[in-house]
Amino acid sequence: MAGIIKKTGDSAKSADGTQTSIVDGRQHLLLLPAWLIIGVLLVIPVLLMLTYSFLVQDFRGGVIWEFSLEAYDQFFFDRGLFGDEPPSIEWTYIGIFWRSFVQALFAMIFCFLIGFPTAYFIATRPQKSRAFWLFLVTIPYWVNLLIRTVSMKFLIRDNGPINTWLLSGGIIDEPIGMINTSFAIQLGLFYSYLPFMVLPIYASIERYNFALSEAAADLYSSRWMTLFKIVIPSVRPGIIAGCILVFIPSLGAFLAPDLLGGAKNFMIGSLVEEQFKGQAGDWPFGAAVSMILLSIIMVILLFYARAQIRQNDGGH
Repeated sequence: MAGIIKKTGDSAKSADGTQTSIVDGRQHLLLLPAWLIIGVLLVIPVLLMLTYSFLVQDFRGGVIWEFSLEAYDQFFFDRGLFGDEPPSIEWTYIGIFWRSFVQALFAMIFCFLIGFPTAYFIATRPQKSRAFWLFLVTIPYWVNLLIRTVSMKFLIRDNGPINTWLLSGGIIDEPIGMINTSFAIQLGLFYSYLPFMVLPIYASIERYNFALSEAAADLYSSRWMTLFKIVIPSVRPGIIAGCILVFIPSLGAFLAPDLLGGAKNFMIGSLVEEQFKGQAGDWPFGAAVSMILLSIIMVILLFYARAQIRQNDGGH
């Protein structure tokens, strides 16, 4: 009979040979746990931040539930100490955003310059030894980020091991002031997010067909030509993923700027963290800064997504 169904593993097979999944018509239920997690841990917090950004600060702590654009106005315009002067552009917060973008961009570039050769080296090792090299790359993530950042501060301080070694070797005459500088922030960001660059690129290179490089060599292509014309374009998805995974966390980082950069190198993450510190913080302004940062990141990702869609359409 055509209506008789025989179960085979995770699917069912009718008498006429048609395969029928046991979850046909209810596939959307498989996404329910993921949607719940995204809704509770992502969507609801973002909506709360958006709501708070349109409220008024209560000088006693917390917020006053009245709709206002005061927080956004405070970010973009300077109206004087008492708020009664003609508005002028508030360059202080714009400068903090610019500094953060530059720091995140350099962190991304440095991570790529080190991460790409590292990923290529690991991907070209024998299959049995790759797990060992990946293990070495991921070891730092066994330790809390705060502990790693404090350890970095200990290493680069004026009387730390690095300066002590350089002084004892006669390389320098006085300690190098590395702490509370942009260099220290870069070092902290690089150390924190390098694996985010290595792992996606490694995954792409591992799937790369090395016969293409051999063919290029047979056609008298130099190693650099093969690298830039064949290898990098082939593993570009992994490179882009690594750049995004480094750039976005670096943009909102606050541990490295706080512990290694000092007050002169304030970044967005530190600015937001300061606003939510204790009951006396300006929660609406902190929420507004967070939403401005989120909006900029979303615009960047949307432009990237559109560029990818156009490229894929052009390829077809």
